[in-house]
Amino acid sequence: MNFLKKGVALLSVVAITVTVVACSGQKDTIKIGFNIPLTGDSPKLGESAKNAGELIKREINAAGGFDVNGKKYQLEFVYVDNELRPESAIQAAYRLIEQERVLAVVGPAGSGRAIPAGQVNNESKTPMVSPWATNPAVTKNRPYVFRACILDPVQAPAAVSFVKKQFPDITTVAVLYNLDDDYSKTLAELFRNNWSANGGTIVTFDSFGQKDQDFSVQLTRIVNSDAELLYLPDYYNHVALIVPQVKSLGWGEKPILGSDSWGSADLWTLSKGSVAGYYFTDHFAAVDATGYVKEFIEKYQAEFGETPDSVAALSYDSANIILKAIQNIGLTGNLQKDRDNIKDAIAVLKDYPGVTGLMTFNSDGDPNKPAVVVQVTANGQFAYIDSLK
Repeated sequence: MNFLKKGVALLSVVAITVTVVACSGQKDTIKIGFNIPLTGDSPKLGESAKNAGELIKREINAAGGFDVNGKKYQLEFVYVDNELRPESAIQAAYRLIEQERVLAVVGPAGSGRAIPAGQVNNESKTPMVSPWATNPAVTKNRPYVFRACILDPVQAPAAVSFVKKQFPDITTVAVLYNLDDDYSKTLAELFRNNWSANGGTIVTFDSFGQKDQDFSVQLTRIVNSDAELLYLPDYYNHVALIVPQVKSLGWGEKPILGSDSWGSADLWTLSKGSVAGYYFTDHFAAVDATGYVKEFIEKYQAEFGETPDSVAALSYDSANIILKAIQNIGLTGNLQKDRDNIKDAIAVLKDYPGVTGLMTFNSDGDPNKPAVVVQVTANGQFAYIDSLK
């Protein structure tokens, strides 16, 4: 399906990227879009991404602007709500590309939105860096689309390796995933295949729907099975419902393992602390961070009163990757030429020092990074446990 409306390629060929703002002193601006969920089922994802953007923008603008070849530019970030819905993510992409005429886009975060929006961005030849979309299809054969996170084919084997290392006697696992979410379904299947290939047994492979809140049928089956571990590659809002329910049905002290979609600051609050002690694969761990990662965390905490989650950290990296590319390649003032140049500059970044790790992009626009395993502490923090590929 071609999401790009007829004629859009001609729409922006001669448009100007650097706009002059009528304000005191008249300053040129660099305009970047954010395609993020500010409403819908998981608004915390959008809030974290916006906070990361605001942290960058406020700091740079307060210091006089962003330096590109000796010239200072004010940053203008445009935040458009995609409601955590694929069709809204497509509309947000068109708005940012055609109406707002941004140089590049941060987001969408989740694969279910990033896959269709990424097609729009790629066909419009507008660079996009997704912070948190882990499905391989997001960037595959899309030279204008990049990501700052690890992929599901890295995350799933890492999860299996962690179980084998942390719980060597476990052989049977139950999986519960969201059938309506491509991310959850894909990760569940990858975990199942890797677990089976490593000699383990999947005793139940159950699913639920996006709007479900009662999981008692599936969880009763899981509790009554021989499962020694429960794998939940699901978004934090569902996890916050599932974990209390499975514990009330008699899951006991057996471990639960999740995926990076657990990594929201709202997980602890929504679950009422029921996730304490459980593990999940992620991209970033805030506890005991050092160096510039610690500096980022402290600045974020001072500005927003909370510890940044992985979406905030990855969004921070995604926006800074775009800015670094602009700084490396410069600006011509021609919208399409600058978009093309930014795409090329991102593609050749080597060992970019993000707060989520060093990033060098492969030919598919994906960074070569390990998965981080974290544990939810007794006070709701995400503590680093291991790094695995």
